[in-house]
Amino acid sequence: MQTITPALVRQTIIKRPAESYKGTYGRIMLIGGNQNFGGAIIMAATAATYSGAGLVTVATDPINFTSLHAQLPEAMVVDYTDFERINDLLATMDVIVIGPGLGTEVVAPKLLTQVLKTVTPKQRLVIDGSALTLLATTRQPALTGQVVLTPHQMEWQRVSGLKIADQTPAANQLAAQRLNVTAVVKAHHTTVYSGKKAWINPGGTPAMATGGMGDTLAGMVGGFLAQFDDFTKAILSAVYLHSAIADDLAQTQYVVLPHQISAQLPQYMHTYSQV
Repeated sequence: MQTITPALVRQTIIKRPAESYKGTYGRIMLIGGNQNFGGAIIMAATAATYSGAGLVTVATDPINFTSLHAQLPEAMVVDYTDFERINDLLATMDVIVIGPGLGTEVVAPKLLTQVLKTVTPKQRLVIDGSALTLLATTRQPALTGQVVLTPHQMEWQRVSGLKIADQTPAANQLAAQRLNVTAVVKAHHTTVYSGKKAWINPGGTPAMATGGMGDTLAGMVGGFLAQFDDFTKAILSAVYLHSAIADDLAQTQYVVLPHQISAQLPQYMHTYSQV
């Protein structure tokens, strides 16, 4: 197993060309946030926006519209029960993130099915949170193309069938290959499995143990995938920077809040781009 290094991150986060515009940095849709968990999709969308995604659209319960606009005026919104509108928008996206705060109510499995039926090999798909539970417990189309799962160990148990005690690197890698995905298995030191390769993230702190941390990582992964061509390196760089920022903040904070990581992203990405 390889270690994710700062050098890899510097290879990924490159200086932006002068001749560019918002479309250059990707169109991303984040789907989630039911009536009870609107904060999850707001945190994910915030991370995607602060990581530099060019155009961010959030499909969520309308109850979250006002909060989202107040927190993140850069994002566009759409009612996640408007399947026709979502279907039209999905075709225009470079990256789709589904799951943060989605829940498992009636609309949720329908949304996941719609995404899995319409996503193309050119698009990149991040499946997180509630969508992982739905993937494990409902009948869904097969996963194909550029798909990344971002489960914590219990979610990975549901999706992979591996009990937490059996989640060895070798077993995790075989499961990721069987599912035809890149798997980001979150733990103290998160591990990433892509094809025949595996990486361990050297960072991580107990100060990160708070609600919304995984939603923020999912948004970061989506934001990085929207901008950077190398699929695996984009994922690895998001994983690394997520915990590297938290490690630095934890030097003087007992708890690191997810939105604090997002707020630091533009500055850290600037630093890593200065090769």
